[in-house]
Amino acid sequence: MDLKEIRNQIDEIDNGILDLFLKRMALSKDVAEYKLANGLPILNRAREREVLNDVMARSGEDEAYAYRLFQVLMALSKAKQGDMLYGNTPLTEKIKSSIQPLEAVFPETGMVACQGIEGANSQEACEKLVKRANIMYVKTFSAVFDAVDSGFCDYGVLPIENNINGSVRAVYDLIRERNFTIVRSTRLNIRHALMGLPGTKLSDIKNIISHEQALGQCSNFLHSLGEGVHTTAYANTAMAARDVMLGRDKSVASISSPVCAKLYGLEILKTDIQDSDNNYTRFILVSKKPQIYAGADRMSLIVSCANRPGALEEILSILSARGVNMTKLESIPVPGRDFEFQFYLDLDANVHTPGVLTMLSDLEKQVESFTFLGNYPVI
Repeated sequence: MDLKEIRNQIDEIDNGILDLFLKRMALSKDVAEYKLANGLPILNRAREREVLNDVMARSGEDEAYAYRLFQVLMALSKAKQGDMLYGNTPLTEKIKSSIQPLEAVFPETGMVACQGIEGANSQEACEKLVKRANIMYVKTFSAVFDAVDSGFCDYGVLPIENNINGSVRAVYDLIRERNFTIVRSTRLNIRHALMGLPGTKLSDIKNIISHEQALGQCSNFLHSLGEGVHTTAYANTAMAARDVMLGRDKSVASISSPVCAKLYGLEILKTDIQDSDNNYTRFILVSKKPQIYAGADRMSLIVSCANRPGALEEILSILSARGVNMTKLESIPVPGRDFEFQFYLDLDANVHTPGVLTMLSDLEKQVESFTFLGNYPVI
């Protein structure tokens, strides 16, 4: 049998598979109508296990491939059923109400809360996110939320993750606990410098102060200094530089942005001390009032699922069935619960795309907890 004849047979089989697939999806619609009429959930794990066990028993050496095929078939069927069953839910109504008119333009002015002081990376991020922002500096991440929650500020700027040192979990927790929404995002290439009082030498330094993320991003350099040099975590890199200036102690240096050296009269002892030049921090703009503007193509969620085999795969299958690309998946232990995790997800998704709202409703119903953090543009 030559290759052309083999391919002709494959084409014939594929045509049959397509016909059967379309018939199967039509029956999935009938199943959805029955479930809707009788108040039944989409997910029936017992039925799925029964089907998959039968597939494995009949598939011989191709068991693994057949298993995967039927997993995909069932995921697509559940997606179709979800599109039928999940109409307007409290979640989708909340999201729809936050969608701004297509002609609406994001404000270029406003009062914005930033954690830190003059020279902080959040200041540079703020100037990218809100062009003519009136910046109010506060001491802590929590104070950023307080300033917006009170109505004193329109927005808040916060770091959410670094590509080397991971997510800023405290910010994720605060967004969820305070019921805020991400409305914009940007990223900065972070360059760190070691700086001290004028005339300071490396040999003088006994303590280096900076934000814990900055210390983590410069771990190789810090390790090279030896055990005689200690580190102290600070609320902000710019605050660390300011306090080196105020302390007038040559044994103390800071890891800060190079701009802080000019702002606070310090001398740069060593530049570019970050572990990698490919060092980026993503900053977000948060709002108490949900807002989704045109061009929102990034979506962030927090979900947690049952501690059992296949639970995460069920979440991912909901995304895969609708062709949604996931750009981030990070597991975080659930405080106070042994070996249970929640997941930070970033998706390339837009609520205007058909199927995305029902996908979110599907996710919300299938997981133990679900938080929609926002749908927003990356600036």
